[in-house]
Amino acid sequence: MAGFFDKIKEKISSLTEEEDGKFLAGVKKRAAALNKHIVLPEGEDPRAVKAASEAAKQKIAKITLLGSRDEIEKANPGVDLTGVNIVDPAKSEKRAEYAALLYALRKAKGMSEEEADKLSYDNTYFGVLMVKAGDADGLVSGACHSTANTLRPGLQIVKAAPGVPLVSSCFLMVAPPEGNQYCEDGVFIYSDCGLNENPTSEQLSDIAIISAKTAKTIAGIEPRVAMLSFSTKGSAKHADIDKVTAALTLAKEKAPDLNIDGELQLDAAIVPTVAKSKAPASKVAGHANVLIFPDLDAGNIGYKLTERLGGFQAIGPVCQGFAKPINDLSRGCKWQDIVATIAITALQTQM
Repeated sequence: MAGFFDKIKEKISSLTEEEDGKFLAGVKKRAAALNKHIVLPEGEDPRAVKAASEAAKQKIAKITLLGSRDEIEKANPGVDLTGVNIVDPAKSEKRAEYAALLYALRKAKGMSEEEADKLSYDNTYFGVLMVKAGDADGLVSGACHSTANTLRPGLQIVKAAPGVPLVSSCFLMVAPPEGNQYCEDGVFIYSDCGLNENPTSEQLSDIAIISAKTAKTIAGIEPRVAMLSFSTKGSAKHADIDKVTAALTLAKEKAPDLNIDGELQLDAAIVPTVAKSKAPASKVAGHANVLIFPDLDAGNIGYKLTERLGGFQAIGPVCQGFAKPINDLSRGCKWQDIVATIAITALQTQM
């Protein structure tokens, strides 16, 4: 059985542009039409370099790769970087301007001019400052840097969008090439699987609403949102269930037109026969495509089980709620995942 799933993963990992499948091909086509500019700070990582090459070749977006050109070309002799803009922050004429911008943004928080100047040499800070200054439309990082190292500059510089109370994350879980009987649209949105550890009911409601927007804008599907729990419609009693039902009430108040229901167990959310038994009156149960997990434990475990045992491709974590798109990769990502995230980042500019 392990060999069977290994073959599925191998197939997904070796997808060419023509073999992307309907969903990813559509995402890339829509991204290419926008002609956005995405910056990749991790020029030291061969996966990011390969992704930059492929994204430029496929014209998914304009690409800037940060790092020393000599070092990047020496470390990646077989990669064609035609069309990729390579910028070394240490030698950039923009660096001093970005340092001044960082100081202006952070001096009230105690940052000195010297600290701002030092941070402007850092690839990630430099890339986020490019986005803040309007010199790039979005950033993708995290292949070889921690989530904190990627998101801290984003939260300090770009910050959350007006009216968005928190930044969250989601994964786009793309069904394997042969399809999946419970994935009607070819993709699920899983949230939050990478950022908020134990969200409150208020935060869960906000995560549900913005995840539905991601489903519509990025995945191109009509959201059917399930608030997941270990209980369905009162089948158990616990404070954790109360948190989910309270989140459902808040989400309905904030977004009355949203197609959302809960609390639902996973099988009741996506399996029609189970839904008929456990939640027969629900318009979401049995057909959910946006799954909201009650905490980070459940979300992280859930997406990895779906990826490893179900043969789905996990694209993300995709960050939701920044004023301009900043996306954090999994450190176990492949270059194909980075290319897909570049396309998603371009589409997020429309949110």
